[in-house]
Parts: sequence; structure tokens; C-alpha cells
Amino acid sequence: MADAKVIPFDEDRSRGGAQRPGRRRSPGLPASGRRQADPPVAREAPVSPLPGAEGGLPSVPGPAPASDSVAGRRPVPDEPEAGRPVEVRAAAGDSVRDAGGGWDRRIAGGLAFLRRRITGDYEVDEFGYDKELTDQVLMSMVRPLYEKYFRVEVKGIENIPADGGALVVANHSGTLPLDGLMLQVAVHDRHPAGRHLRLLAADLVFVLPVVNELARKAGHTLACAEDAERLLRRGEVVGVMPEGFKGIGKPFGERYKLQRFGRGGFVSTALRAGVPIVPCSIVGAEEIYPMIGNAKTLARVLGIPYFPITPTFPWLGPLGAVPLPTKWTIQFGEPIATDGYPPEAAEDPMLMFNLTDQVREQIQHTLYKLLVQRRSVFF
Repeated sequence: MADAKVIPFDEDRSRGGAQRPGRRRSPGLPASGRRQADPPVAREAPVSPLPGAEGGLPSVPGPAPASDSVAGRRPVPDEPEAGRPVEVRAAAGDSVRDAGGGWDRRIAGGLAFLRRRITGDYEVDEFGYDKELTDQVLMSMVRPLYEKYFRVEVKGIENIPADGGALVVANHSGTLPLDGLMLQVAVHDRHPAGRHLRLLAADLVFVLPVVNELARKAGHTLACAEDAERLLRRGEVVGVMPEGFKGIGKPFGERYKLQRFGRGGFVSTALRAGVPIVPCSIVGAEEIYPMIGNAKTLARVLGIPYFPITPTFPWLGPLGAVPLPTKWTIQFGEPIATDGYPPEAAEDPMLMFNLTDQVREQIQHTLYKLLVQRRSVFF
């Protein structure tokens, strides 16, 4: 191999062993040594092999340089580790903090709610309606049944006005009045304005010890024309099921066949208050307790309208009271306006009969349409 010629890299270096000059400071660092904004880095020229050397420069083993957009730039501590973007790490930290903050807010809200209940610092209207208790406790208890068990599908919720009074008229079925509770959750959770439904209940509801108090707290009131008219004039959404016990206690063989709607008292109330009537059809409630018999003697002894006999009750005891997990659909129809009638129209029996028949026919027609569209009782 030919002798390589030594090329000095520093022309200022003394050949006689003179003292080496001080190390030159990088132009990107100030005198204090603190890092400033990165200066433009000049791309290094390729290294040529020494004259006379065969094969070029030998490769020196060592760690691979870190990939960067600028060659030769050293990573700084602020750069994301392992290729993970800073934004992702920040978002992950924020989500953890938000989750912790969410639990803190829930606990604080729950403690504040308990304090108000203990001190009595909450409002109840003249009918006994407790809005705070209904929103935070009662609705939360019924909502899993609405969302997970019956999987209620709601249609036409926009037919209920965003403000002002309205009378929702629905069919009634199911042996136990679970359809009223599901209807209340549907209006509250699905309406864009989050409106509350005030149901008109039968006398039996308000003589039962525990049910009476819960019904009052949830906003329900006695099914009488005076209470209904007062609520409607205050701008509330009122719900009524004119079939009553005839609808809820009918045998399974007559399912989805509407019973009489009474003498049209709900139409007279809507005419006096000048509010629209919203027909409502509920499919799925008829099959939760298929009523195959009625023990009338036992019902008369207990003082109740009927004593249901189903395929599971009373044979399975308390387990027979568990409803079947049917798939529900609640559809609100086009509202029927009443504000165009004169005040004396509420006393016209022919008008009340015609409007009652119109509402009943609209609900029955919608029930048949929903039954045709339904794929299965349970799906």
C-alpha cells in the first residue's frame, strides 16, 4: 500500500507542539450557554477518501443517527419521544384530567343534592311535582328499562311543540302501566326542548301508599278536567290515555284493538285551553304481560279492576312479574289544532264526538302501520 499523505486540518496549529487554541463557540449558542432558536444548519459536504486510500473510508460501527427533518440536528428534550406527537400526549393528559374532573363534578353535585334534600331547599309545585327529584333520581331509575330492556324507538317527537301547552293522547295497554312511564321518558329525553310530560292518572294510583307519593313527585295528577285545564293553561305538556282500565286490562287476543275513548272529555279540555291534540301510538307494550285470563272474584275481593293471569304469573311467583323484553316503538302523529274554534265549541257534543273519533282513528291507523313494519316482537 502506498504511503498516505497527511493533510493538516487546522492551518493555525503549531507544528512545534504549541498550545492549542480555545474551542470555538457554536454560532447558535450565546455567551451564557443557553439554547436559542435553532439557526439554519448548513448541509455538510460529502467526505472524500484520502488520496491513495483504497476502498474509501472504513466504516466505524456505532449507533444509527436519529431521523430528523434536518440532517445532523440533535434531538432536544421538547421533542416527542418514540415518534409520539406532542398533541396526542397532551390530548391524552387532558382526557385523563377531564375524566377526573367529571367524577369530581358528579360527586359534588350529588352532595349538593343531598344537602338540599336534607335542608328542604327545593321547590315543589301545587300538584306536588318535584322537578329536581324527577330529573336526577326517578328518571335515572326508569331510563335503563327504557334504553336497554325495551329499546324504545321514538318517531315524530317534533310534533310536540317546543313551548306552550299540548295534550298528548295515547293508547293504553300492557296489564301494568309501564307504557305511561316509557312515554314520560321519551318526551323528556328525545324532545329538543327537554319537555316534561304530566300524565293524568286514575284514582287507584293515588290511593296506593308508595305509588301515590312517587306519582305526585313525578308530576302526575288526578285525571280530572279541572287539573288538566290548569296544567295546559300554564303551558305544560299533559298526557292522557282515554282507554283507562279497559285498555290496560284487555285480554291478549284483543291486543292493539282500541277500546272506547270515553265521552270525549279530553277534547273538551283541549278546546277550553286552546292547545293542540297530539295523537300517540305505542307498539310493544301489549306483549310484556300476555293476559290470558282474569280472576274476577279475586279482583273484587282485592278491590282492583282485574287480576291478571299470564303464562308466568302467578305460577312463577315474583319472577312472573318480570316483563318480557319486547321491542317498543312510540310514534307521535300530526297535531290537531283546536285554537281556531270559538269558546262555546267545548259545549258542542257533535264537535267533541267528531274530534274524539278523529284522534282514535289516527292512533288506530298508526298502530296497524307500525305492526306491519315490525320485524319481530323482540327485535
